[in-house]
Order: sequence, then structure tokens, then C-alpha cells
Amino acid sequence: MQELSDYSGQFDPKITYKDFSKKLLLKALEAYADYIRKLQGTWYLTVKRQMNDDVASSCDRLVWHKMEINDVEMTFKLLKIEGNDVAALFKSYQMSPWTWNLKHHFELKSPRHGIYTVTRCPSLLALEREGEGRERRICGQIEPELFRMRAHHINPQIKVTPLQLPPRQSPGEIACQWEYTLEE
Repeated sequence: MQELSDYSGQFDPKITYKDFSKKLLLKALEAYADYIRKLQGTWYLTVKRQMNDDVASSCDRLVWHKMEINDVEMTFKLLKIEGNDVAALFKSYQMSPWTWNLKHHFELKSPRHGIYTVTRCPSLLALEREGEGRERRICGQIEPELFRMRAHHINPQIKVTPLQLPPRQSPGEIACQWEYTLEE
């Protein structure tokens, strides 16, 4: 059977993702990654409206503490990532559906040292548009916890240092930047 580039024809009760082209499947993965981001933002804002930001933030931490470890383990297993150094950590970030929403780059100086830079973050852009200053809590407190949790799950000796965090002076500045060092 020829790989499909869309599903515009008639309903096929036997169709699966295996029937579609790689190009379409990659577009679907990007769309589903964006769906994860939108779902996270929607439930957070719903709890914030129904209760308050402190409750939403507390729930956010509980959910992401569990999901961050799940993401690392799933990614390592699925892609057979090996190792426990900064290079392995960067591989886990590269393949995480969450980071597919970002524009970012990695500078691996050695397997034990690297810089991760996010140049565009849709979540930060939404927080900045909102104008309540919640990026201070989310980007300045929750994200560092999650970045450390991911790194320490791979190797407790990886030191995570935020080099630049929001708030930022203009939307043209980088969103955030992190240094990872595997301590001796």
C-alpha cells in the first residue's frame, strides 16, 4: 500500500499510523507536542480561575515532578539512550515532546559540560502577554526544579545552573539559558 499524505478520502476502518508518510507523521508529532503544551496551560489556568494561582502552582509541581521522570525514562527506553553524562541529558531534551515546542540549541562543550539555550518559548510568550508576572514563579522556581530533577535522575552529580531567566527586557532576548556540569 502506498503511504498516505493525508486522510482526505473515505473512512477506512483498518487504517493505522503505519499507513501514513513520514512527513505527515512528523507533522502529527509536532502538533501533538503542541497539544501537550496547550493541555498543560489549559488545566493550569482552569485551576487558577477556580481556586487561585498558589493552588494551580502546587498542582503544577505535583504533576510535573511525576511527568518529568516519566519523560526521561520513556525517552531513554524508546530511543535506547545510554550514559549518565551531560550528553545523555541533552539527548533526552532533544527527544522530549515538550521541547519540540521550543526554539532552542545545545552547545556540548564536552560530555560533562554543556549550555542549553531556549530562544523562543511559547509558554513564556503567553505569560508575558498575560502580564501578571507569573513567569517569575514558573520560570524562576518551577522550571529550575524540573531541570534539576531531570538531570539528577540521569546522574545526581550533574550540576544545573541557570545563566539567564525571565523576566526579560524585550521579546527579542533569549527566553532562558542553562549550564550543565558533571561534577567529579
